[in-house]
Amino acid sequence: MTRRPYRLVRVLSSALAAGTLLATAACSDDGGDDGSRVPGVTASQVAGKRQTPSPTATLTTDGARAALITEADIEDDWTQVKDTEAENWHDSLLIGRVDVSDFLTAKAQAAECQRLLDSLFDDDLLGRPSGASELRGFEQGDSRLLYQVASYERTDPQDSLNWMANLPEKCDQFTVTDDGEQRTVQVVETSLPGVGDAREGLRVTVRGRTGGAEATLTLDVAAVRVGDDAITVTAGGLDGGESDSVQQAVRLGTQRLKDVLAGKTPSPNPGEVE
Repeated sequence: MTRRPYRLVRVLSSALAAGTLLATAACSDDGGDDGSRVPGVTASQVAGKRQTPSPTATLTTDGARAALITEADIEDDWTQVKDTEAENWHDSLLIGRVDVSDFLTAKAQAAECQRLLDSLFDDDLLGRPSGASELRGFEQGDSRLLYQVASYERTDPQDSLNWMANLPEKCDQFTVTDDGEQRTVQVVETSLPGVGDAREGLRVTVRGRTGGAEATLTLDVAAVRVGDDAITVTAGGLDGGESDSVQQAVRLGTQRLKDVLAGKTPSPNPGEVE
């Protein structure tokens, strides 16, 4: 496929060639907690019936930065990386052209699945933010977690959440090809805590060869809308298994964003957030 300049680049392939598997942190979809998806407020169910909170302040760059999670907000031994490092991460297994022959409605379905891969590669799952946007990266061993807070005032994040809700059916399994190498991609729905105005969770698994070795990349992806703003979490890697961290990031991160929009300062102590 034709490669274009990328805003965020996360380099896997060179590390694989060197014998070290750099990855993004994977999360399990069997880790839903007691606050899992609430019927009636999923993205697909609110399509055309948008739920919005009370009027809040416009998200500023400083506000988006304050709403970012910290090491204290997520489980295990995550370490925050420099912003410049997080902005240069890249999942090379996501590069590829979707095989149209895998789909009954060929071009239309293939385009949806291609959009998924491209948006994961570019870290713009909900589209390019129309307002303030800040991101933060964390690493734990060979695992990676990328967290973003952004404003979509002029683009409506609900449309993207509705799109995400249909992906497990439209893109349940398909093939991508890059430089003659074929990879199999699977997409399933995952549960998220019942926070925000709408939310969607996906697990994307890519199996194939990279750097001359067989590899499986697992990404758990979460997006939560709060009014016209949203948080997204992308965590994955070749080792898998980071569901607790994603659940925690979604639950506490949504509260941080709501606090900022309400003119409050997010608590530095996650234990104070119910």
